[in-house]
Amino acid sequence: MQNTAETGPDAPLDVTPLLDDPHAAYAALREAGPVHRITGADGSPAWLVTRYDDVRSALADPRLSLDKRHAGPGGYRGFALPPALDANLLNMDPPDHTRVRRLVVKAFTPGRVETLRAPVRRVADELLDAMAERGRADLIADYAGPLPITVICDLLGIPQRDRRDFLAWSDALITPDPSRPEAMKHAIGAMLEFYTGLIAAKRAEPGDDLLSDLIAVRDDAPGDDGGDRLTEDELTSLAFLILFAGYENTVHLIGNAVLGLLDHPDLLRQLQHNPAELPPAVEEFLRFDSPGPLAIRRFPREDLEIGGVRIPAGDSVLLSIASANRDPARFPAPDVLDRGRDLSGHLAMGHGIHYCLGAPLARMEAVTAIEALLARFPGLRLDVPRGELRHRRSLRSRGLISLPVAW
Repeated sequence: MQNTAETGPDAPLDVTPLLDDPHAAYAALREAGPVHRITGADGSPAWLVTRYDDVRSALADPRLSLDKRHAGPGGYRGFALPPALDANLLNMDPPDHTRVRRLVVKAFTPGRVETLRAPVRRVADELLDAMAERGRADLIADYAGPLPITVICDLLGIPQRDRRDFLAWSDALITPDPSRPEAMKHAIGAMLEFYTGLIAAKRAEPGDDLLSDLIAVRDDAPGDDGGDRLTEDELTSLAFLILFAGYENTVHLIGNAVLGLLDHPDLLRQLQHNPAELPPAVEEFLRFDSPGPLAIRRFPREDLEIGGVRIPAGDSVLLSIASANRDPARFPAPDVLDRGRDLSGHLAMGHGIHYCLGAPLARMEAVTAIEALLARFPGLRLDVPRGELRHRRSLRSRGLISLPVAW
């Protein structure tokens, strides 16, 4: 692939290699140059940043806005989300980002998350019990998927009867079917109706859950100047973000990590005998095969340079977490899964003020899920040839469609 910093912006890269074999494609791009012109998933042009130092700096650069109002004319289109789902932290800059994040961050502190470890292990054990008699399972559909959706739904207070619908809506948004554009539109409308109804129900009968707490912040805590509260759209969008992001990223983290272990049986056996070593191993799984290959799209507020390439104000900028985490200038032998390496500074959870709010919860869920799985099924193995496994074809997420295993 060519470096379009040299060939010009009218020759955007074909992103097909990034879908077919992303790590090999990113390696070629890093070698060719630090910044490349591509056509994004929505058909609009974007600048792709691939090297670690540039990605890390850009993640914390206040000149790069997440607010789509800074996008130039004829550029980024993205999801056509209604305002009630779009007013979330992924589209905000300070001071709104600071205000909203401060109102919800206490729900995801390491101490608060630690209180959820026993309930998460209980859910994991129940799922493993259901799988045990069959002797084989699809680890995505039967375990990695149900676990985080159960945890997040319990955290928000979402009824059991609604969870299957949410999974279908999420799949329609995560991997849209080009032949059925109406499916995404239906999923967005259904989600908005669902959240609106759920918030109304929680207002009428608050529960001991995070969503009820957020409604209280919205309704009862205006602050001295009315600034420390959520708007109604922010409340709905925050519930959408917590449920959607908390499900998708954790599913892929667990699935990618287990596949990494099945590809490295010596490491699998080591962690079975020494589960206390799982937390640092999860950090390496995050670096090695990040569930979120790209950071949220950014828009320069002014003309700027990244890696010596001039990027005009309003253009779309994509920061490749997956490429940065395999940059040999930062991580020697980056294509080797090595739990003993120095993992300080990996970017799988972001960097700067937009660092992943749910990172402590995702890490705890992954450690707990993998520990329970390895303890229950010491003979865990792939149930299909390795070459038959398929990842979702997506630039924005990295995850397996299925992971058939046996024991």
